[in-house]
Amino acid sequence: MSSTTGSQREAYQPPAAGSSGIGRSYAPAPAGTMFYLCAECGVKVGINKGEPIRCKECGHRILYKQRTTRMVQFEAR
Repeated sequence: MSSTTGSQREAYQPPAAGSSGIGRSYAPAPAGTMFYLCAECGVKVGINKGEPIRCKECGHRILYKQRTTRMVQFEAR
């Protein structure tokens, strides 16, 4: 991969707030922020790309990814 190829790519654009955000009353997170739950203290931690994986409250390094709020249904066979 050359450096010119990487610079020509467009950055990811999240969907518009009004597209399917009916009933949501929270402020959108900054682009690239993922939220995890600390295994030690249970606080919700926002981590950006390149940041160390560490709780900002207690310093614990085990974080769990939050489950989706969307309904997930699998087909039984």
